[in-house]
Amino acid sequence: MGRESAGQVLAANLRALRERAGLSLSEVARRSGIAKGTLSQLESGAGNPTIETVFSLSNALSVPVSSLLTERLDPEVVLVRSRGLEVLSSNAVDLRMLRRMDLTETVVELYDQRVRPGEVQRSQGHPGREHVVVTSGVLRVGPPEAPFELEAGDYVCFPAQQPHIYETVGGPVVSVLLLEYPADAGPPALGGSCATSQPE
Repeated sequence: MGRESAGQVLAANLRALRERAGLSLSEVARRSGIAKGTLSQLESGAGNPTIETVFSLSNALSVPVSSLLTERLDPEVVLVRSRGLEVLSSNAVDLRMLRRMDLTETVVELYDQRVRPGEVQRSQGHPGREHVVVTSGVLRVGPPEAPFELEAGDYVCFPAQQPHIYETVGGPVVSVLLLEYPADAGPPALGGSCATSQPE
């Protein structure tokens, strides 16, 4: 799925979820803090949404981020090509959703995560747990006052309710992020994992 197709997936899901909830564009704009014109562009498949935009929409619609980004297919075999994934970016992190899995009372979202040097990604906390595996580079992640330092091949899982950070040590980092949260908790809120950021 190319970038254009990925934009069409977001457009179709956004429109369907908004209509299912019985919400006007104006109401979604009010709830999400996103301009009505921007929402209209997204629903038409135009625009280039950021991490903040997609998390704001997930909060406004009370759905997981993956509900906005996942094509509505249920095949026996799932093959995801990285070159076709929509990239959600902030100042420090690029996320590509690989898969969403609804496991009875738990939702699991799997992301390819790239962390850029020179910035700190901050989260105020959200329900659930974060699982991180570093595949290249060195990453500081976890509580701001005592983050874990992960090298290639290292893994950490931590409760996501408290504030936490993502920061590279040296060069860029490639990692896998798995978000796990109760289905009844709704998606991680804006300010959740990789949703807001600020420079050091």
